Amino acid sequence: MKPAQFEYHRPDTVQEAVELLDEMEHRAELMAGNQSLGIMLSTRLATPENVIDINRLDALSGIEVADDRVRVGAMTRHREIERSDALGRAVPMLPEAAEQIAGPAVRNRGTFGGSIGEADPAGNYPCAMAALDGTIHLRSVDGEREVPADEFFIAHMFTELEENELIVGGSVDCSPWPSERSGMAFDELKRAAQTWPTVSAAAAVRVDDPGAGDPTVEEARLALANAADVPLGVPDAEDAVEGEPLSEGSLEAVAEATMAAADPEDEMHADAEFKTEAAAEYARRAIRTAYERASG
Repeated sequence: MKPAQFEYHRPDTVQEAVELLDEMEHRAELMAGNQSLGIMLSTRLATPENVIDINRLDALSGIEVADDRVRVGAMTRHREIERSDALGRAVPMLPEAAEQIAGPAVRNRGTFGGSIGEADPAGNYPCAMAALDGTIHLRSVDGEREVPADEFFIAHMFTELEENELIVGGSVDCSPWPSERSGMAFDELKRAAQTWPTVSAAAAVRVDDPGAGDPTVEEARLALANAADVPLGVPDAEDAVEGEPLSEGSLEAVAEATMAAADPEDEMHADAEFKTEAAAEYARRAIRTAYERASG
């Protein structure tokens, strides 16, 4: 099957792109890495009147690490995130999440903003941004606005993005996670490289003294992908490990809290019960790995 007829637009500036979005309202789709839209067009699951190709917008590409804050442009490719040494030092969860996305062909073309905008419950970046209390940056003809990641994703593939808005990037405050006593992990279960994960877990842990035999957890963050229709934070799991050294007992509490919070959908290869149990196990693994990395 071939795509339905549409009008193709290729803006040269961000301002031109948002003006096109404003003019066309709900009659346009954005083309970034084209890893998902191309499939939807060719199968006619999407039949937009207009396609706006934003691949010329270099201003939306790149990684900035400065003043305890990291910002990733919407058009930054997965491969650049995966291979960024600066990002790996500041927020290693993002490169670890990027390297587990599909295969090299997808990572060479797919974009950070495309993944955020698609808002698939199994997506790596939405989960990581939720775990890190990240911020999503949006722009329209009226200016820019910022939305916390835990408020941006509102339902299965639905977000706070307005019809006339463009995702321009995402940012993370690094100050809660000093590299010398913090650890992060992103771990996922999936059947093959080119498939979506059955479940993923993103964790960050900061300890008081990495030189101690059993350092105390000062702060922990945990989010799960594909364990609900949006990235799933588990505050009870975080509370279970904070204020004491990590132990088998606190890890068991993490698993129990995750099972209680999870609300996944059945899939062809994994029913809700299996995904709930997998979420609990991967939450436990991610917290343990983050703690071990924080402890040196």
